Amino acid sequence: MAVKIVHEPKKIALIGAPTSAAALGPGHERAPAALRAAGLAERLQSVGFEVADLGDVTPQVFRPDEENPRARNIGPVLAALHALKPRVEQAVKSGALPLILGGDCVIALATLAAVRRYFTQVSLLYFDRDADLNVPATTPSGCVDGMVVAHIIGRGAPELVRFWGEPPLVREPDIALFGLARLDPPEQEWLDRSPMRRYTAAEIQGQGPAAAAEAALERIHAASKQLVLHFDVDAIAAEDFSATNLPGSGGLRLDEVRQALEVFARQKNLAALEVTAYNPERDPDGSAAGVLVDLLASALAARLAAFTAAAPAEVPAADQAAPPATGVETVVTEATVTAGPAGGEVAAETTPQQEAPAEPPAETSEPADTQTPFEPDPSAS
Repeated sequence: MAVKIVHEPKKIALIGAPTSAAALGPGHERAPAALRAAGLAERLQSVGFEVADLGDVTPQVFRPDEENPRARNIGPVLAALHALKPRVEQAVKSGALPLILGGDCVIALATLAAVRRYFTQVSLLYFDRDADLNVPATTPSGCVDGMVVAHIIGRGAPELVRFWGEPPLVREPDIALFGLARLDPPEQEWLDRSPMRRYTAAEIQGQGPAAAAEAALERIHAASKQLVLHFDVDAIAAEDFSATNLPGSGGLRLDEVRQALEVFARQKNLAALEVTAYNPERDPDGSAAGVLVDLLASALAARLAAFTAAAPAEVPAADQAAPPATGVETVVTEATVTAGPAGGEVAAETTPQQEAPAEPPAETSEPADTQTPFEPDPSAS
């Protein structure tokens, strides 16, 4: 038996991940509140979404950690991940699109683990100026934010690698690094021998943002897997957006980022979207928050428009009951869940994790055809 998860394109679940523990300094923990205050939920509702706010997990704030100079603040980072993962699981199972407001980039581990709770086949589109491929032995700062992708593929601090019971969280061929404009030498050395897909800002501009985005999705076979989209706002050139800890000149301009995000957001199998690295301390008048709200509303409006346009042509699979009529397409996916080692949850491997066209059902400890209600958990903090 399998849990049947119905992706409902009109529904979004907001989740705040107010953490700066993995960053270079404080400030990111204020981002979820600042984006809500800038009217994010209201803007999404105005373009046609039903928005449920699942609240914030407990904040974890940066502090100096001279005792662990190679991987700072591991304890608070793990606390943030363990708090966030079940909140994202709740949203995924409800069928809504989880929109996670970070916070620093390390939240990607919790988001991916939550999606892997139900799905074996997962691709990652990592939209970031940096590769985040350092490990404790190569880091120039000890900042865990610069090691996120390394931990996703099973390298780095053992405590974070073990966050998912059977690493890697995502295979290297199923990851696309998009918007690269900064690489440390050890990261370049790793990429030179890695099957990971990568698209520099210059290559994206040469090909065109929309075309490059489509190519990246095709390379990681996003159409046949569940897609997690990680968006670090420092991918935007500092000339257009500087409210982040490490803004960089050059790279992708705001409209180029918008074009790419709209392509990514239109994907039928988009399982989660996270926004990271906005620092309200660098945005005293709130104007940068307004830019992000506009950017997210534009990308997600394109998603809703694409599903609405496609709805009349879609026919439910023969072995599935037709979903309730909502005016837009619903995507029914058979998801599996099993218990992993050391108490962790691992999606059942029913087929090799390669370019499989679909995910067959598998044994699960949960009842069949169940779906979490689309509403906040009243016991959530």
